[in-house]
Amino acid sequence: MGGVARFMHVSPERFRADWQETFGGIALPALPNLPRRATAGSAGYDFFSPLSFSLAPGACVRIPTGVRARIDDGWVLMLFPKSGLGFKYRLQLNNTVGIVDADYFGARNEGHIFIKLTNAGEKTVSIGAGEAFAQGIFLPFGLTDDDDARGERTGGFGSTGAGQ
Repeated sequence: MGGVARFMHVSPERFRADWQETFGGIALPALPNLPRRATAGSAGYDFFSPLSFSLAPGACVRIPTGVRARIDDGWVLMLFPKSGLGFKYRLQLNNTVGIVDADYFGARNEGHIFIKLTNAGEKTVSIGAGEAFAQGIFLPFGLTDDDDARGERTGGFGSTGAGQ
């Protein structure tokens, strides 16, 4: 069975720069394990936290995952919180569902996937370093008959001009 994507780490230099920008003086951890499925029947690839963190109700955190994904044309990677964390704590992604396009891989930031979470619940949630906190699912997508997209991505997150 052929795959439609491959997870890879961003370069150590990219991870270091993004970590410093996000967390300042917090010690740089090792790159986390690449996403993987927990069981043969799982649709989602678990993303693992590079650090331990706790989120009080209403708090949020932006996590540089150290991961990028080479995705075949016609496919998209959709990101969600782990369902158990959403159910127990109302942990949610700030953009509700993360969309990683195939051309994000070639962006200036190496296609570094960030995940920003908010605790919308009433209990503090704690995630340990190396623990699964989000999941990604690869899905095919269609195009309209009159699609005429010709733009090329140059930047990273939010660089395609949506909402501008």
